[in-house]
Amino acid sequence: MEDLSRFKQTYFDESAELLEVAEAGLLRLTPGEVDSDEVNAIFRAVHSIKGGGGAFGFTELVAFAHEFETVMDGVRNNTVPVTTELVDTLIRANDLLGQMLAYAREGDPAPAGTTDGTVAALRRHLSGGGAPQVQAPAAAPAAPAAASVYADDEDDEAGLFGDAMAAIAAARAEEDPVPPGKLRWTIVFRPRSDLLMSGNEPAFMLRALRRLGDATVECHTGALPSLQNLEAELLHLSWTVTLIADADVDLDKINDVFEFVADDCDIRITAEAPPPAAPEAPPPVTDPVPVAAAAPPALVAAVPETPPKTPGADAPKAEAARPRPNGGGGEHAGLTSHTIRVDLDKIDRLVNMVGEMVITQAMIAEHVRELPPGEFQELLEGLEQLAQHTRELRESVMSIRAQPVSSVFSRMPRLVRECAATTAKEVQLVTSGETTEVDKTVVENLVDPLTHMIRNSIDHGLEGPEERERVGKPRAGTVHLSAQHRSGRIVIEITDDGRGINRPKVLSKAIEKGLVQPGATLSDEEIDNLIFLPGFSTADQVSNLSGRGVGMDVVRRNITSLGGRIGVYSTPGEGSRFVLSLPLTLAVLDGMVISVGEERFVLPLTNIVESLRPKAADLHGLVGKCDVMMARGEYVRLVYLHQLFGIPGAVADPTRALVVLVETEDGSRLGLVVDEVLGQQQVVIKSLEANFRRLDGVAAATILGDGRVALILDVAGLREMSRHMDSRAPRPPSSPVAALPAPALEPV
Repeated sequence: MEDLSRFKQTYFDESAELLEVAEAGLLRLTPGEVDSDEVNAIFRAVHSIKGGGGAFGFTELVAFAHEFETVMDGVRNNTVPVTTELVDTLIRANDLLGQMLAYAREGDPAPAGTTDGTVAALRRHLSGGGAPQVQAPAAAPAAPAAASVYADDEDDEAGLFGDAMAAIAAARAEEDPVPPGKLRWTIVFRPRSDLLMSGNEPAFMLRALRRLGDATVECHTGALPSLQNLEAELLHLSWTVTLIADADVDLDKINDVFEFVADDCDIRITAEAPPPAAPEAPPPVTDPVPVAAAAPPALVAAVPETPPKTPGADAPKAEAARPRPNGGGGEHAGLTSHTIRVDLDKIDRLVNMVGEMVITQAMIAEHVRELPPGEFQELLEGLEQLAQHTRELRESVMSIRAQPVSSVFSRMPRLVRECAATTAKEVQLVTSGETTEVDKTVVENLVDPLTHMIRNSIDHGLEGPEERERVGKPRAGTVHLSAQHRSGRIVIEITDDGRGINRPKVLSKAIEKGLVQPGATLSDEEIDNLIFLPGFSTADQVSNLSGRGVGMDVVRRNITSLGGRIGVYSTPGEGSRFVLSLPLTLAVLDGMVISVGEERFVLPLTNIVESLRPKAADLHGLVGKCDVMMARGEYVRLVYLHQLFGIPGAVADPTRALVVLVETEDGSRLGLVVDEVLGQQQVVIKSLEANFRRLDGVAAATILGDGRVALILDVAGLREMSRHMDSRAPRPPSSPVAALPAPALEPV
C-alpha cells in the first residue's frame, strides 16, 4: 500500500510537469503557424497523463483525457483545423485535466457534469474538423470497397483486413521495388495483452507510422480466443507494418512512435535498402554504406526472415539479433534515468545542517586564532581544508535548491493572453534570461508579484490598438520580462512600451484618497512610488484586473518579505520599467565582517569594491546635505554607520577609520565609514522578519564564530536611510569644503 502510494505521488508530480508542458505548447499554438513538434509534445503530455491514470484506475480522468487526446490527434493529422476557438477550448481542457488530477489525488470523484461542457466543445471541434466518426455500418461493404477504404490512411488503422491485404501488398512489393532514395522498414509490433488497460491504444501508433511514409499494416489474429472465452479488456492482436519511407526517416523516428509502450510490448525493427540499380557507368570508388549504419546495431532487433542486402552488414545484424534484456523493445528499453525526485523537506533539512556546519566551522576557526603562532601547523592546515570542503559542500547544496526562473516565466504567456482578451488589447510578451537560476524559495514567491505587475502593465500601461496607431506605435504593445544576475542578486525587469505613468493623475488620486496632503510637492520618483500604497488605484471603475488598490501593495510586501526591493522608472509616452532585486539564496552567503564601535556587521562580499583610508584632502562637503569623498575620479557619498544606527564609541573621523566602497545592483556607489574590517566569513542567513521585525538597512542576521549575533547589511537600504538623514557627521577640521582634484588614495 505504501509503495502504491509512493508511485501515485510520482505520477501526480510528473503529471503536474506535463500539464505545464501542454499549457506552454498550447499558448504557442496559433492559427496558420502550427509547429508539428509542438503539437506532438502536447499530444505526448496528454497521452502520458492518460496512460498513468489508466494504470491506477482513474477511469473518469482517463475518459476525459481520451477526448482531449483524440482532438490533439486530429490536429496532428491535419483533420482538425487550428483556430483561436480551438486553442481556447484546449486550454480550458488542460485546466480541467488539472482539476481531474486534483480530484484523483484526493481520492474524490469529480462532481457530476464536471467535464460535460468541455467534452461537448471538444467533440464539436472534432466533427467540424472532418475527423472520422465511429458509426454502426448499415451493411457490410463489398470487397472492392473494402480495398478502397483500406487504401485511405484514416481507415482500418488496426489492419483488421490485414490477411487479405497482406497478400495484395506482397504482390505489389514484387511488382514495385523500393524507389530510389527510400528505405523499406519492417516493424513487428506485439503488445502485451494488458496494454489497453494502461490507456494506450495501438491505433494511435499505427496511425503515427502511416504519417512517416507509405505503410501497409498486416494484423495477426491467430491468438484470438473463441467468442465464449474472449475478454474484451485484453488485447489478442499483433501487427506487422511494412513502411516505405524517405531516407531521413531513421530508427529514432520510428522508435519515437513506441516511446510510451516500449516496456509493454515486443518491437522488432529492420531496414531493407533498395537493390542497387544496374550501373551504367563505372562503380564509384567508395563502398556502399551498410544499411545497419543507419541505426545503432544495439537498438535494432533483426527479423530473421529478412536477409541482409548489403555486404558487410552481417556482423552488425548478428549483433543486433541478440535478445534484449527485460524483454523490452524500442529505443527506450534499457535506458537509465539520471535524475531522482527528492522531497523538498529533505533538502531543507540538508541546507539547515550545512548552515550549522558553517557556524561550527567558524567557531573552530575563531578559537584557532588564539593558538600560539607557528605551532599546531598540521591542525591549521586541516582546518583550512575543512573550510574549503565546507564551502564546496555549501555551494553544492545551494545548487540543488537552485531553479531556473523559467518555471515562473512559463506561466506568464497564459496570463498575457487572458488579460489581452479582457482589455481588448493586442499584447506581445517577450522573455529573456529564463535559464537564470535562483533559490527555490525565491522562485515560489515570484508568481504573485509578477502576476500583478504584468496585469498592471497591460491594464494601465499599454494603450489600445487604435490609440497606439494614432501616436505612431505598432498596434500590438510589448511587455518584456527579463531576469539576470547582478552584484550577487537576481534582477527581474518588467518593461512595457505603453503610455508611461500619468503622474498628474496619480498625484490627484492620491490627494483625493487622502494619501497625500493637498499642496504637497513631490518629486517624480516619489509620485511613481505612490502606486505601491495600500488602497491606491487610478482605475475609474473596479474590474477583474484592477480598481481595488491591492495589487501593487501586495507586490511590495511580497518582495520586501524576501529581502528584496522594487523600483519603478517611467517616461511619459514611452513606457515604464519595474525592477525587482532579490537575493539569490535565503540560506548562506559570503560576507565581510566589519566593526563599528562594539558592534559587528556583515557586508555581502558581492557588494564590496574595495576598502581604503582617505586623506583629509579627499573629503568634501555639500552644504546642508552630506559628505562626499573623491575616489577613482568620482565623488562617492559617505555613509556613517554609527550615525545611522546610533552606535556610541565609534571612530567618527574617516581619516582615522576605514571607508568601504560598496556598489548596489543599479551600479551606484557608497562609502561606508567603519572602524575595522575583521575578515571574510561564510555566514548563515537568519530572517529577522520571521523572528523579530523588519529593520531599515538590514537584510537579515547571522551568528558569528564567537556566538555573537551580527546584522547583515542591505546596501541599497543604507543608501535610502542616509538620504533621509538631516544631520551628518562632522568632517575633520582639515577637510576642505570646496572640491579639489582627485588625490592619490592609500589602499588598505
